[in-house]
Amino acid sequence: MESQFTFDFNPVSAIVADAVGRPGQRTFFLQACQDGDMATLIMEKEQVAALATSILQLLEELEKERADLPAVEEETGVPSLREPLEPAFRVGQLGLGYDERQDLMVVIAQAIPDAGGEEQDLAAGPPSPEMVDDEGNDQKARFYATRAQMRSLSEHALQVVAAGRPDCPLCGRVIEPDGHFCPRTNGHAFPLSV
Repeated sequence: MESQFTFDFNPVSAIVADAVGRPGQRTFFLQACQDGDMATLIMEKEQVAALATSILQLLEELEKERADLPAVEEETGVPSLREPLEPAFRVGQLGLGYDERQDLMVVIAQAIPDAGGEEQDLAAGPPSPEMVDDEGNDQKARFYATRAQMRSLSEHALQVVAAGRPDCPLCGRVIEPDGHFCPRTNGHAFPLSV
């Protein structure tokens, strides 16, 4: 039976979430490798943060509910993005799970269509032709990884996200390098700057 996934790595040999570029102009990637194959996907910063947080939550749940599982070993070194960075698709939806039989965590990513340069909402209906590959399948990726690989991915991803521009402590908006006028101060404070 042929896989419904564009990329189906079970298990990955490496998986990483990282960014390229200067803060404020970074591009975020999820990249997985299996043997000689590599899949690179573009993600939003918020998606990377949500994935990293969800991984840590799932690991915590597994530790509480499954005392029989061996402890997660530390990964030696964090994998880095491999060249060439040629993304297969931009991620629209993410799923995270655990395969109890294999003791592997699984990430599922589905593409968001790009119609004429404008992103569409996946909930708006069936996939557009741009979201479908040459064989007529939705663009999806499934990556199985050890709990140690996923913990490493999560910890590194949170560091990458935190290395960006700081958020305003009052309104939560990003503080730009040239300053920030916070709407919460209603014009009664000096602009914040980095």
